[in-house]
Amino acid sequence: MSAYIIRRVLYAIPILIGVNLITFVLFFVVNTPDDMARMQLGAKRVTPEAIERWKVQHGYDKPLLWNASAGGMATLTDTIFYEKSVRLFAFDFGNADDGRDIAHEIRSRMGPSLALAVPVFIVGIAVNITFALLMAFFRATYLDFWGVVSCVAMMSISALFYIIGGQYLVSKVWHLVPISGFAGGPDAFKFVVLPVLIGVVSGIGAGSRWYRTIFLEEMSRDYVRTARAKGLRESVVLFRHVLKNGMIPILTGAVVVIPMLFLGSLLMESFFGIPGLGSYTIDAIQSQDFAVVRSMVFLGAVLYIVGLLLTDISYTLVDPRVRLA
Repeated sequence: MSAYIIRRVLYAIPILIGVNLITFVLFFVVNTPDDMARMQLGAKRVTPEAIERWKVQHGYDKPLLWNASAGGMATLTDTIFYEKSVRLFAFDFGNADDGRDIAHEIRSRMGPSLALAVPVFIVGIAVNITFALLMAFFRATYLDFWGVVSCVAMMSISALFYIIGGQYLVSKVWHLVPISGFAGGPDAFKFVVLPVLIGVVSGIGAGSRWYRTIFLEEMSRDYVRTARAKGLRESVVLFRHVLKNGMIPILTGAVVVIPMLFLGSLLMESFFGIPGLGSYTIDAIQSQDFAVVRSMVFLGAVLYIVGLLLTDISYTLVDPRVRLA
């Protein structure tokens, strides 16, 4: 088990290094610091002096990879690559272009993102699996048929429709919850209940239809026919055998999503005014704050790799044969 985990961690290291290098190339080679300065200054005919001042203020005036004018280790450390890219491996994100500490912003915004994303994740999985099991249990009936039709219809509707429609109906017409905003403590419930409901409802179509496919595939296997031949009830076969053996593909989609919970939902947080990491990323993109965008890209890569590692570990718990792979 330990050797399996170590092997997976070693596989992840070159992936993270590759993502970091690609990000560096995109931000500092394809899009040079001079280009960043021109976009930030926002002037059509910005002077070279203003560009140099902006680069000095934000630490972009150093050489990219090699500082020949420095001595010793400073030839490598006193460079943009070390300051803006290598230090990300120590989670030293530095400051945003507006001067605020990025690490502090991430820590303060992680709570609101989790307050929204965790209930959507847990309730969504429970609802999707339950609905999919019902369709699989009553397969080839009117319940199964109309369930699939409903799933396809819900998949065809944009998430923006659920957000705008939910805000208009629940907040503006019925006045049940605030239309946007966020508060800490127990007051957070009234601000996140509508986004959570919308997040769960908008994901029922794709999630339930996918889980239904998994369960139907498992129900056609030999062990299910053997269990039925032994006289087991259909509910016992479905919940004790089919659900258990369908956990590997379910874990593939579920566990990988867990790290993304920390990054928040871009659309949901923006529309509901929740000060999470999703809205933080959107605001950084709109204001062209490259330091924040670069940090969020790296953090997303780290969390996604952690999700893949958790997926591999969960495989060994569900199916011990995976340890031998």
